[in-house]
Amino acid sequence: MTTSTLALVGVAGGAGTTRTAVEMAATLARADRSVAVLDAAFGTQGLATYVSGRISDDMTAVAVGESAFEAALYDADYDVPGRVAVCPAHAPFERIARAKAPDAARTLETVVADAADRFDHVLVDVPPVAANQAVAALTAADRRALVAPATQRGVDLLPRQRGRLRDIDAPAEAVLATRTDAPDAVAVADADHELPAGDPVGPTALDPESALAPAVAAAVEGLFDTELGLDFEEPRLLDRL
Repeated sequence: MTTSTLALVGVAGGAGTTRTAVEMAATLARADRSVAVLDAAFGTQGLATYVSGRISDDMTAVAVGESAFEAALYDADYDVPGRVAVCPAHAPFERIARAKAPDAARTLETVVADAADRFDHVLVDVPPVAANQAVAALTAADRRALVAPATQRGVDLLPRQRGRLRDIDAPAEAVLATRTDAPDAVAVADADHELPAGDPVGPTALDPESALAPAVAAAVEGLFDTELGLDFEEPRLLDRL
């Protein structure tokens, strides 16, 4: 059965979790799927950088009951047949604190379920497990994947986050290694999928000739148990030299 909701959780801040979620969403939309990307990383609010224009309603406002979920969705302007809608966190500290309360976390669980009813696929951007909303997002998702940068720190922190997910009875089914083509990259032995770095502006996966696009597509197909039917250019001979 095709997986509907996937939580991506970083092993540390700066692991590339937000970027990976956006690249996956763009890839699914290239295959004419509708995708929601939900922000559970209230502290960093990285998903907000992928929204053009003013953000009024946001995920924290939805969590505390001050906004409707539909009002906090922002459509990405990508030239693709599908739809990408982003629900970012973009709030003052006072509301962020309230959005981390247990009642707000339970609301987040219902938001994930609501999004699954409205969209073909749902991606949830989750920070390292240390707060109620992260636990709620992970337990509400059909499947979870740990995102680890291809650095020694990423390798060292991977077992800790894997253990925390087991502790909350929401184990990770896969590991994604990011920035695996960096000059100083180290091998992430437990990685199920390896993703090279993309263009800083992104999403790079919209370019089928990029090195990132087929890697993201393979990860999406594996994690969502689906076939995208996307075509990619074979590397030219000169590109291999």
